[in-house]
Amino acid sequence: MDFNAASGYILHRLQNELSPSLCYHCIEHTLDVLEASRRLADSEKIDVEDRILLETASLYHDAGMLNQYKDHESASVLIARETLPGFGYTASDIDHICELIMVTQLPQRPYNHLEQIICDADLDYLGREDFFIHSFKLKLEWELYGVRVTTLAEWFDIQINFLSHHKYFTNSAILLRNDQKLKHLEEIKQLASKDVIK
Repeated sequence: MDFNAASGYILHRLQNELSPSLCYHCIEHTLDVLEASRRLADSEKIDVEDRILLETASLYHDAGMLNQYKDHESASVLIARETLPGFGYTASDIDHICELIMVTQLPQRPYNHLEQIICDADLDYLGREDFFIHSFKLKLEWELYGVRVTTLAEWFDIQINFLSHHKYFTNSAILLRNDQKLKHLEEIKQLASKDVIK
């Protein structure tokens, strides 16, 4: 597996071909998920070969946004299957990578350790200080792509519902991010209760 060549290929495409209106699902998000995957892989003691599969999936998990917005995970899988053989990935490697990509689809239902890691990495920001920045980027992106136009009050309700039901899967993510995520949930509940946003 030539990870460096595969990563260089997809990052070049994301940098040059993604629509600038993708303010949440942009190349920065992909790099953010890669960084979170690496950090969790370190904490969870993932071996070298599995790390390559995990990191490749992290880089390709939103590549489908190059072609379509809805069901972009399936489009990401198509790109992975078309391109990764050229970088020395076996059919078995690619199957595992595609499974990792598809498990990032909401609602998350990981079945093994690597799937848990990529799910936690994809939503790492929920328990970070920059949560509200990413949250409002997603709100704007939804509106630009006609997914759902919401008032601020409606958006807070969506976020409250999502954060209330979300859970991190790995011990590392729970320890690192869960407390801050719960603080964000309480902050949003307080904001939602204020008359000014009704």
